[in-house]
Amino acid sequence: MTTYLNADLHCHSVVSDGTLSPEELAARAKANGVELWALTDHDEIGGQHRAAAAARAQGMAYLTGVEISVTFADTTVHIVGLGFDPDNTQLAEGLAATRGGRGERAKDMAEQLAQVGIKGAYEGALKFVGNPALISRTHFARFLVETGVCKETSEVFRKYLTEGKPGYVPHRWASLGDAVRWITQAGGMAVIAHPARYKFSANEEFALFSEFKTHGGRGVEVVTGSHSAAEYVTYAAMAKEFDLAASRGSDFHSPDESHTDLGTLPLLPGALTPVWELLSNRVQPAH
Repeated sequence: MTTYLNADLHCHSVVSDGTLSPEELAARAKANGVELWALTDHDEIGGQHRAAAAARAQGMAYLTGVEISVTFADTTVHIVGLGFDPDNTQLAEGLAATRGGRGERAKDMAEQLAQVGIKGAYEGALKFVGNPALISRTHFARFLVETGVCKETSEVFRKYLTEGKPGYVPHRWASLGDAVRWITQAGGMAVIAHPARYKFSANEEFALFSEFKTHGGRGVEVVTGSHSAAEYVTYAAMAKEFDLAASRGSDFHSPDESHTDLGTLPLLPGALTPVWELLSNRVQPAH
């Protein structure tokens, strides 16, 4: 497998906060020319066997995937895991513990929204959830759009559910070390997801990358749906500086909400080591 591979190693299904099934995502990825695919649901690996089977049925190579929420410097950071054993007990138990706080947090979010006149948000958000243990801000956002409170989900996050706005309730996630350890001991590789999204200072970002490496993290998303062309260049340089492999993924959630479709990103810059080269023995072949 070469650098110049249409790999999409970051997307979400109904198992977390996407709107398509693993099978529908696999078909969409294949139709868009994806050659290597990973489903990376939030804090949940329950869709992995379905996704691997769907990739096989489409004649597409597959890597197991997950996106784990961690708290770092009082900020929620996402760590993608790739190529792990989906039946690893410690990984499953760690993810279950991380998910545990979502239900209570969701009820607190609904209570805050009720205080500003938006009633029934918890029940409304639940309608959009395939898995109640994984209720998230995205589901609340869909409820606020459906009920006409906001026109689109981007407006929701300007007015609600973010720090300082109604409906914002912080969640203490796993630690960075926990997440990297769960992925690594399950045979996988830990990757920092969409680093430009965190709005860290240069010092905080350096601390994130340094600590991530210390715990055994080995990759970073360079080309991703939320990065600009300039940010591809920035994080290609960071990958080289920290000797990290580079990953690529759309972060696709839904045909109606995601501005980057599966398989449509530019290719990785050639001077980088792609994560799939280091995970070649973990890739499930196309046939």
